[in-house]
Amino acid sequence: MRIALFVTCVNDTLFPRTGQAVVRLLERLGHEVVFPAGQTCCGQMHYNTGYRRDAQRLAVRFVETFADHDVVLAPSGSCAAMVRDNYPRLAPAGSRLGRAAAEVAPRVLDLSELLVDVLGVTDVGAYFPHRVAYHPTCHGMRLLGLGDRPLRLLRAVRGLELVELPDAEECCGFGGTFAVKNPAVSAAMGWDKARNAAATGAEVLCAVDNSCLMHIGGVLRRQRSGMRVMHLAEILASTEKEAVR
Repeated sequence: MRIALFVTCVNDTLFPRTGQAVVRLLERLGHEVVFPAGQTCCGQMHYNTGYRRDAQRLAVRFVETFADHDVVLAPSGSCAAMVRDNYPRLAPAGSRLGRAAAEVAPRVLDLSELLVDVLGVTDVGAYFPHRVAYHPTCHGMRLLGLGDRPLRLLRAVRGLELVELPDAEECCGFGGTFAVKNPAVSAAMGWDKARNAAATGAEVLCAVDNSCLMHIGGVLRRQRSGMRVMHLAEILASTEKEAVR
């Protein structure tokens, strides 16, 4: 299958290993990954802050860039949710943008959706001999409806011990611009999430959104917990050969 990668701003700028892991994983499974050079931001930050015209311009750029691709992978639950849930709201139904968004939006998938629903795999041949806790991010859980897909993928990883995260469905407090507008509340929520994560005794906290992991990981470092954070793609891309290195 030919899969277009929408790497997203936060991954491209701060977490390039996630995009690299996605490519390694999908190519290992026998698929072709392409990177449309015209991609920019999905516009989520602009939309959430009230800059609808700026968000519309970015939406136009997105749909034009990915219009010819049958499958678009976004390794970020929040960005995938922006395209699928909010793009249709940015333009009236029947408008040029509205029609284009309605055509492209359903093709934009989270990694776990692509693997489980489209490619039909849960065991991707990964090896990760560590104790892992999974944080279901708000956008992935509430807007994309990922359900247990990420957990099914993690359970199939050889050597991995999956442990339950207390109050897993509680928000970490990042929420994009929410962390900027409500820093005290955001920090308190992040502290609660990090405390629960550390209490599991896991070595790694996993999620499908690096924005959430950035927030929680910052608190974990301040707490000196020793716990790492990793995107789901990085765990699934790991192999026994890499572990030996």
